Amino acid sequence: MKCLVWITEVFFRGYQSRVYGKKKGCENMFETGEYIVYGKNGICQVMGVTTMDMEGIPKDCLYYILRPDGETEGTIFTPVDNKKMVMRRLLTKEEAEELIDEIPDMEVLSIENEKLREEAYKECIRSCQCRELMKMIKTIRFRKRDRLSRGKKITATDEKYLRTAEENLYTEFSMLLDVPKNRMEDYIRRRIKDDIKI
Repeated sequence: MKCLVWITEVFFRGYQSRVYGKKKGCENMFETGEYIVYGKNGICQVMGVTTMDMEGIPKDCLYYILRPDGETEGTIFTPVDNKKMVMRRLLTKEEAEELIDEIPDMEVLSIENEKLREEAYKECIRSCQCRELMKMIKTIRFRKRDRLSRGKKITATDEKYLRTAEENLYTEFSMLLDVPKNRMEDYIRRRIKDDIKI
């Protein structure tokens, strides 16, 4: 039975519920214990699936119970069929390595109107897709190199979104590749043989 989405997500600790496994028609649901990317919350662990005993919420509407990675108490409840927030599985180790190997030939973002640059960066962040984040990082680093060569500093907008993209991407890659997040940039440079430090 298809779940009805009445609210996007619910945050609270005291709740009455029953934890469910998969039901017919939900074969693509995430597994309990699995790590996923959940929108701006980043990597979360699926702690289970439940219904919500709350007025106004259908009794058969299933919710994921998510816990942001690195937290011990914080809990997020979100509908299994949430269409408003990106929910995806992590890449595999092999997919992460392949993506890194593609960096030298990867196209940068095409942004003709500088007034739309920040919105283009925001769209990459909202996508939660590793390829888009990588393209954004490459784009900003190329811009930074060019500006430094002309005696200019990186813009505040570029610096802000570069930090955000690297945080999101390197957190996932660190988990997949077993490389500390603060050493991920060096790992990537060695793998693609890029010795230019900026």
